[in-house]
Amino acid sequence: MIEDAAFEVIEGEGLSGFSMRKLAARLGCEAMSIYHHFPSQAHLYEALVDRQMSGLVIPDRNLPWRERARIGMQEFRRVATEHPAFAPFIVVYRMNSPPCLAKLNAIIGLFEDGGFGPELSARLFRAAGYYLMGAILDETAGYAKGPSAVTTVNDEDLARDYPSVVAAGAYFGAAGFDKTFELGLEMFLDEMERVHEAAGSETAQGSGDRGRTKK
Repeated sequence: MIEDAAFEVIEGEGLSGFSMRKLAARLGCEAMSIYHHFPSQAHLYEALVDRQMSGLVIPDRNLPWRERARIGMQEFRRVATEHPAFAPFIVVYRMNSPPCLAKLNAIIGLFEDGGFGPELSARLFRAAGYYLMGAILDETAGYAKGPSAVTTVNDEDLARDYPSVVAAGAYFGAAGFDKTFELGLEMFLDEMERVHEAAGSETAQGSGDRGRTKK
């Protein structure tokens, strides 16, 4: 109940506007009652992250590695954007609590199962994170929030002076988020496949060289 209310307050007030006092008001209790369950706001936020990550579905190990990678990345985006106002916190949060570590271990293992080896698995996992964090932040705290500049340009001047921006703008809004994300995801997976094939060729060549040396 406290976690549900916390998400409601965060979505209504934003991360910067959240406080245990406001949460208590939402729950109709004293703030000290909340501290009985969560000693600090950090403990509460950790519980919120753990709760979201617990909903992340790990792809079936019987699927091809590319499909598993696709599902894993789609799942993280889905989970992280369930509560848009909380998303900026979750994407930069270092997930070292036991529930989060279990999920991270499974996702890194996904790359290892693909035959990338320890180093490539780690680097590809991080690279996937870079793409996901950028996409999630843009979708929840970037274009989704509208203009940032104080000095804006009226529609007439925009059409005259910045026609490329106007033309592209039709695809920048929330309605285009899924299509843009999937385009980038497929490009990322294509490159992963290329790296995977190159690593396999190098391994095979190395084995062949060792075999010739023995002869």
